[in-house]
Amino acid sequence: MNKKLICGTYAAVLVPRDSQGELDEAALVHHLEFLLAHGISNFAFNGATGEYCLVSSAELERCLQVAKATLPIEAAFLCGVGAAGLRDTLALGQLSIEGGAQGLLVPMPYFFPYAQDDLAAFVHAVASELPVPILLYNLPQFTSGLETATVTDLLLECGNVIGIKDSSGSLDILRAITQAGIVSSRLCGNDDVLSQALIEGICDGAVSGVACVVPELILRLFTTSPGSPGFRKVTDLLHEFIAKIDVLPCPWGLKAIAEARGIAPATYHQPVSERRAKQISDLQAWLKGWILKVTNE
Repeated sequence: MNKKLICGTYAAVLVPRDSQGELDEAALVHHLEFLLAHGISNFAFNGATGEYCLVSSAELERCLQVAKATLPIEAAFLCGVGAAGLRDTLALGQLSIEGGAQGLLVPMPYFFPYAQDDLAAFVHAVASELPVPILLYNLPQFTSGLETATVTDLLLECGNVIGIKDSSGSLDILRAITQAGIVSSRLCGNDDVLSQALIEGICDGAVSGVACVVPELILRLFTTSPGSPGFRKVTDLLHEFIAKIDVLPCPWGLKAIAEARGIAPATYHQPVSERRAKQISDLQAWLKGWILKVTNE
């Protein structure tokens, strides 16, 4: 299997919902059309940006149907199959394959903590049951984190585990894979360290939450020479953006930006306190000046 099959910029897609919490299909179509119009041709569904722990299998199936009907045939998309255990991961994986996913993003089981041998056994089971391109999805903020030795072993042992989307915020695993000469798809999943990954030449692409609401910025980062004055300017804008949205729970900040840009209305699965409502309002007001620095370039 081609170990460099998956590369380039993937926008991690939000799952828009209506006021009743139901999937807003029209808003999803509008979001995908917005991204296409701004140069995005690769997409990632059902990751942390898509709040995968809240998405039912029926909703995911419908999301993929909407994507298939909206996106051009040459567009590629990955699908996250995160769950609390193996059975649901395999079911989501099969659904994603049938839905046309180019590859699967496999986070470790969430909620309960697991040791590295538990995680390795889990990945081996998933890879043997779902013989399609698989990217390990390292998400230690919400699941048991993968250690470097576990990742390198899995890349060498499982023929269809072709790479990793590392959202940890550390570049240690991407550096280790590169230094070891392990041919694989190395995707940066944390926008805060993306610029440094590009400077070091240790990633083949990214799955970016920022790209789902400000695709212009991430695409410019990939088309600007690392280390150049232009690259540093884009990096400064990116870090400023991340600092602003990080005051809110993930991915509330991205939802607020999507609403402010007219992409999709923002709804939240938890009650919004007065303090959070003020933070959302402040963020959307700040965006009006900041976005001009991006769009007027």
